Amino acid sequence: MNNLDYGVIGNCRSAALVSKSGSIDWCCLPQFDSPSVFGKLLDENIGGSFGFEVDDSYRISQQYIENTVVLVTKFSNGLDAFEVRDFMPRYYKENGAYHAPPELIRYIKHISGKPTVKVIYNPKLEYAKGETKTYIKNDFVVSLTDKETYDTLFLYTDFNKEKLVNGELFEITSDHFLLVGYHEKLFVPTLKMAYLEYERTKVYWLNWMERTTAYKKYNREIARSVMTLKLLSYDKTGAILAAVTTSLPETIGEVRNWDYRFCWIRDASMVIKVMSTLGHKNIAKRYLKFIINLMPDKDEKLQIMYGINGEKKLTEEFLEHLSGYENSSPVRIGNAAYKQKQNDIYGILMDMIYQLLLNFSNDIENGEALWNITKGIVWVVNKHWKEPDKGIWEFRSEDQHFTFSKVLCWTAVDKAIKVAKLLGKTSKLARWQLLEESIREDIMVNAWSDDAQAFTQSYGSEDLDASVLLMESYGFIDAKHPKYVSTVKAIERELSNDGLLYRYKNKDDFGLPSSSFTICTFWFINSLYKIGEEKRAVKHFEKLLSYSNHLGLFSEDLDFKTKRLLGNFPQAYSHLALIETAINLSKVTKDTEVKDVLA
Repeated sequence: MNNLDYGVIGNCRSAALVSKSGSIDWCCLPQFDSPSVFGKLLDENIGGSFGFEVDDSYRISQQYIENTVVLVTKFSNGLDAFEVRDFMPRYYKENGAYHAPPELIRYIKHISGKPTVKVIYNPKLEYAKGETKTYIKNDFVVSLTDKETYDTLFLYTDFNKEKLVNGELFEITSDHFLLVGYHEKLFVPTLKMAYLEYERTKVYWLNWMERTTAYKKYNREIARSVMTLKLLSYDKTGAILAAVTTSLPETIGEVRNWDYRFCWIRDASMVIKVMSTLGHKNIAKRYLKFIINLMPDKDEKLQIMYGINGEKKLTEEFLEHLSGYENSSPVRIGNAAYKQKQNDIYGILMDMIYQLLLNFSNDIENGEALWNITKGIVWVVNKHWKEPDKGIWEFRSEDQHFTFSKVLCWTAVDKAIKVAKLLGKTSKLARWQLLEESIREDIMVNAWSDDAQAFTQSYGSEDLDASVLLMESYGFIDAKHPKYVSTVKAIERELSNDGLLYRYKNKDDFGLPSSSFTICTFWFINSLYKIGEEKRAVKHFEKLLSYSNHLGLFSEDLDFKTKRLLGNFPQAYSHLALIETAINLSKVTKDTEVKDVLA
């Protein structure tokens, strides 16, 4: 069973997925949302890949170098062994800028004996649309396509280029390197240079992790998740991607396949809130600049998502020549959801702005711009909070009055009031407090169902929805409030399946989901912790952690029956929720657990 057994490497410009056996099956260059140059992930036959073939006597193992995103795949048959150390270069240059070229390096480290290996180098440019031709030149191997779009890819190596392209066997008796780049190099790379890039990149990540807050427990899991979130940030603009892939299905063989290589305001703002909690200020500043540059005129509504360079139009297309992940078509690029109206994004953005001002109050530039955004958000919420929308789950059918959207409208005003107090701006407080009260009252009256004994998905419905668990996190209701406790219990009864949660169970545009949305299970575990069931929360959390892949990475979804990873990968949403839950549960001491048992 394929379980998305991939590692991710990247440099905040692009990323690549490396399989358990060392094959690069997904990579887009020169940036995250460019067409793929290796796309086997979305078509086994024509997608293209870059890997290694050894005979059956070799055992293959894989791990990250601790506190880095350098991925090591080891091939050993006992006597003969070598490692492939994969990374995308990233480090500071003397001028204060980052060195993060659109390239990846595979450093081959000879360990022992005389291992034999075949290099499989099969790039397929531009999503494998036309034919990719590969030519051997003096200094490099170049692959190009010119049918629909002209594109090129360069391979530099100290292996024999003819033997490599022809797929002949190599005997490895010393270190080697393979460098794949989008640009032709001005200076021909050498083994020494490749090793230097490796060391500099390794040190960059070790230094970056040194600045990450440590906790009593779960530091290893937090570390892998925080590095994964960092990899999903796009340095050039400050945008944060939802995932590095497109069209990995939520359910095998179905059509819930979306392109996630974009910046959702909701997901990104949640990521930034977590990253700033962990002490990473620069990523937060860059994202704030992204938001400030995007902020529309005062009466133009903020889109729910943008391209990573701030593009507003993300037209959805189908790549019909690709068969899809495990034949789950369609393969989509672009995302039609950019046109949707989702009122919750204002609250999430406002919550993040408040947290940043709180955490970095002496160090935030653009204070006037943030105050302007704050006023603009309250103005928009005041004008539109009574309207229905598509909700957090992006229903493609008719708009409804979703509870989560209403709660986040309340959050927008609540956090705006707190920001106004922080900045000493009091003239609007009385008006804003009245608005906050009226939204709160509206939710308490219309979102609660006596029959369900819970806050429900939308006004007037009996359907439950995992997103309402966040009412407490955003400060709308106290964790010990009887209605919140009752909601948590009702959601567990109705939406839990072997410890994993449905987002909701009512039929949506595509029928009943058969996979669990991973973030929802993290939300549920947090809710258990908040209502005082710490021991159960820890037990659920540790069980959920065991469903990650071999490197501790999560995708968007988990199959209820098999627990295999599904959906786009690695998923920012899942990893940010893992961090939040781990931070909460790291406060649970043995004493708490003993008290829980005695209770």
